[in-house]
Amino acid sequence: MNIIETSIEGVLIFEPKVFADARGFFMETWSRDRYRKAGVDAAFVQDNVSSSSKGVLRGLHYQCPRPQGKLVQVLQGEVLDVAVDIRVGSPTFGRAVTCILSEENHRQFYVPQGFAHGFCVLSETALFSYKCTDFYCPECDGGVLWNDPEIGIDWPIAEPILSEKDTKLARLKDIPKDRLPVYAGACK
Repeated sequence: MNIIETSIEGVLIFEPKVFADARGFFMETWSRDRYRKAGVDAAFVQDNVSSSSKGVLRGLHYQCPRPQGKLVQVLQGEVLDVAVDIRVGSPTFGRAVTCILSEENHRQFYVPQGFAHGFCVLSETALFSYKCTDFYCPECDGGVLWNDPEIGIDWPIAEPILSEKDTKLARLKDIPKDRLPVYAGACK
């Protein structure tokens, strides 16, 4: 497995070993000990799969309290995936990291607790898989406006297809600090 560090500590890109032949391929998508050695000491409690069509943008979502770390990957199609550091007091607060995830590159993106997460579908459809470190908590649900100019994400689409909820999200600077996670040093 190849591990790629990003510009924000704790946000990692994984390239699992893929064993391919004329029949197809095989890859290991999670091994607690292997990922722990790579810096992801996470206890995943919930797996989710979403299906979306081209131009759909989901995010930028987070939970506070009860933040979720996520290990995400695309099973079919291609997306631009985004993690935004929203931890109050973090030296990288408000910065984003992006990664292309596709069925061809087999990459996984680790989004630690305390980050907002979102993605935009680049292919005709995308089947997206999430491993989460906490259960979904509706009363903890939060989000940041997808096109917040102070974050400055270079999305590949000017007019994405959004949920009604995502059209009403606030800019990061307008979210009360007590509704955001707090930076506690190194990501775990």
